[in-house]
Amino acid sequence: IPQGAVDIHNHLLPGIDDGSKDVDASRKIMEGMRKMGFDKLISTPHTMTGVWDNTPDTISQSFHELYPGKELNALPHRFASEYLLDIAFEERIDSELLTIKDKMVLVELSFLQPPHNLYELLFALQLKGYTPILAHPERYSYYFRDMKDYEKLKNAGCYFQLNLMSVVGHYGPDEMKIADKLLKAGMIDFTGTDIHHHGHLGVFDRPLRIKNRQELEAALERTTSLW
Repeated sequence: IPQGAVDIHNHLLPGIDDGSKDVDASRKIMEGMRKMGFDKLISTPHTMTGVWDNTPDTISQSFHELYPGKELNALPHRFASEYLLDIAFEERIDSELLTIKDKMVLVELSFLQPPHNLYELLFALQLKGYTPILAHPERYSYYFRDMKDYEKLKNAGCYFQLNLMSVVGHYGPDEMKIADKLLKAGMIDFTGTDIHHHGHLGVFDRPLRIKNRQELEAALERTTSLW
């Protein structure tokens, strides 16, 4: 991780999803990330119907529990959300969405299958002026067989955000191979850690296991533009 890196995808806000459980845990993870080289963080708790029904208010409240005073100056940090493209997402589009920067929204798909109306949802999002950033495309196994599915998503206006833990094989060899293919094809726009807990910090001690390192470095550099 180069010094000055920006992380646009993590689950550090305490107590509102499957990430950090409390303020102390959040602060320990953040200190580890600072030592790794991250200078700025954008936390993105899940917004997922019936599982984590977060709103801008619940996310803001958790953020301010983490920063009750002026400690924010020690490590620049702001918040957005990671929105699941599910049955309720089209209704969410009509309300306030928390964005990474400007009107760029981090979205994810189910790991089981994409929604049947995926491209309608992406189009509706763009009609509202938003730009989708698709989180961890290398983890959706139903797309592994045909790179044309990724090309279709790109043609539909999606940016791609690679999970950095994928490039050391954390999620498995197939996810790592797809990450490498997407990098080689020039499809990865940005990176993120997707850190959920303190144990994930140790993943970054592992050596890189991908071939396309220059493309990865370029994506890390592009990510700094989202601050």
